[in-house]
Amino acid sequence: MFIFLAFRNITKNTKDSLTVAALIAVITFLFFIGNSVITRGDRSIRRSYIESLTGDAVIEKSGDVSMNLFGANTPVIDSFFTIPVLPAHDAVMEIVRAEQGIESITSQVSGNAFLDLLGVREPVLLCGIDAGSHFSMFPGILLAEGSFLQAGEYGAMITVERAMKIRAQTGQRPVIGTPLLLTAGGAMGFKIREVPLVGIFRYQNPGQFMNEIIITDSQTVRVLKSIQVAGEMEEGISLGFSGGDIDDIFGDAVAQAGETDGVAFSADILQTFLRESKEGTGEIEVGGDWNFILMRLKKGVSPSAFIRSINKKIEPYGVTAVSWRTASGTSSILSLLVQALFNAGIFLVSIVGVVAVINILLISVFRRVREIGTLRAIGASDRYIRSLIYSENILVALIAGFAGVAGGAFFLRWINSLNLHISNDLIASVLNGPVLRLEFLPNVAAGSFALAVALAMAATVYPVEAAVRIEPVVAVQRG
Repeated sequence: MFIFLAFRNITKNTKDSLTVAALIAVITFLFFIGNSVITRGDRSIRRSYIESLTGDAVIEKSGDVSMNLFGANTPVIDSFFTIPVLPAHDAVMEIVRAEQGIESITSQVSGNAFLDLLGVREPVLLCGIDAGSHFSMFPGILLAEGSFLQAGEYGAMITVERAMKIRAQTGQRPVIGTPLLLTAGGAMGFKIREVPLVGIFRYQNPGQFMNEIIITDSQTVRVLKSIQVAGEMEEGISLGFSGGDIDDIFGDAVAQAGETDGVAFSADILQTFLRESKEGTGEIEVGGDWNFILMRLKKGVSPSAFIRSINKKIEPYGVTAVSWRTASGTSSILSLLVQALFNAGIFLVSIVGVVAVINILLISVFRRVREIGTLRAIGASDRYIRSLIYSENILVALIAGFAGVAGGAFFLRWINSLNLHISNDLIASVLNGPVLRLEFLPNVAAGSFALAVALAMAATVYPVEAAVRIEPVVAVQRG
């Protein structure tokens, strides 16, 4: 009977009910569409980094600057920032390995350099890995050609995208065994290192900057960064050249200074020297400093709870554990910022919508003064009046919420049917492909329904209080 009265009143006041439903449906539609796109992008980013680069959590040296795997998260200081060495690496590893929530663990040393490959010179990010554990931890790294880097092997791996780019620029595609010349500068001068190409890979879900990464052995990165390596080993070639552009290494001044017996110093001579200097070295030293410890957690383990727990144990060592989002850099942090800004905008729109609905409901209440007064006259309590009006508006909100979500779902299907091509690489990486594909997310749909009901409840409070203050005698006189 109660629901019947509420439904009768809705149909009786069709115009007001439709206006309220339309306002709530539009807000629900916008909330659903916006959060579907943003959540889809955030999930894609999360999967990209966790399965291919960062794992669920990363241990790094404690400090005042927030770091990602390749620099600072603050763009202003990133160009001047040097990733610090992880203190007490072995002791921290023992603590981490004892944790029950760990599925796999590996270490990484990071850097940057200039790559010279088949005449193409460009800046790259270096990922110096523990080859014995790295690839088993990251199933998102897929081998295309050659082989994965092996433990104790000098070498490097490039992405399929980089190989295609070099082929487009030079007409030659890098093949397995092609030498890569890596140059890095520092306070002590320049370090130059040559390593062979052992494999070409691709990321299953490439992130924003992941195609810039070269995977290489950890000792190569240590030498280029001039940090501690294990034992006495080849230090690379150091050039005491503290100023100017890296291209000047091979300029006239350096060439003249390096002339020997009438033969000028050149990149070819340097590469030959690097190649010959490695001949006869059957073993490669292992060990040395690391920058990060990467961890994958077992299914069902909460990353935030794990990070809080492990930080209590490793804090005395001057290190801290951070989430994948912090370790991945600005792209994933930006995703959260975009979502927060969008929902802040929806909140402002909702306030305007609630004010409009309040005005409509007040007008509706004043039109129903005689009806409400009659109910009060025959004994209806304040609670009954409140429940009746709340029920009416919740029914309207549920209908509006369903309409908004259903409209959003049809909109998503329509967008997918257009097969829209994404030309921007950043947006394509966020949305997991060059063709726009959006999906229906049940949790976002549930949140949209909840928003519709919340808007109706918030907008009903004041009109209900106005209704229960109507006295029966006044109602009859006004009626």
